Parts: sequence; structure tokens; C-alpha cells
Amino acid sequence: MLMTSARRPAIRTLRGWAIDVLQEAGAIRECEEHGWMQERADPHARERAFDIARGDPPAGVSPDAAAAEVRDVLNSIGDTCPECPAD
Repeated sequence: MLMTSARRPAIRTLRGWAIDVLQEAGAIRECEEHGWMQERADPHARERAFDIARGDPPAGVSPDAAAAEVRDVLNSIGDTCPECPAD
């Protein structure tokens, strides 16, 4: 049996990578009760996410394409949980 120390990446899609970047930057959070992603509406956190995307894109992805994916994910996330009752 061949043993290697190489591991598969935990994130397998560009969308998954973008979600991870947004969470790391603090631009999105997860609803504690239902698990839905929610945008925090923090412009500084969004800018940090774009800086991370442009500065350290996944292998084989251009900085512009990485930033575009972060933008697409942000545009697909609301700021409220659809399952939480309205206040």
C-alpha cells in the first residue's frame, strides 16, 4: 500500500471557495438556528473578501474570476434567514 501525505482539498468548487473567503472575511454568517447563510452588510468585510480573492485566488483561477465568484455568491445571499420569523 502506497502512503502519501497529500490530502484532497477540503473545498472542491469555486463557489465553496468563495463562501469560505466570505466567512473568513466576516462578510457572511450562518443563522445559528437554521444554518442559512446571511450577508452581514459590512462594507469593510466585503472589501476584505475581495482583497483575499484577488490576492490569493485558487490554483488555475485568475484574480478577476475569483473576485467575480465572490461577487456572485454575495449577490445570491440575503441578509435574513428565510426560516426565522419576521420581527
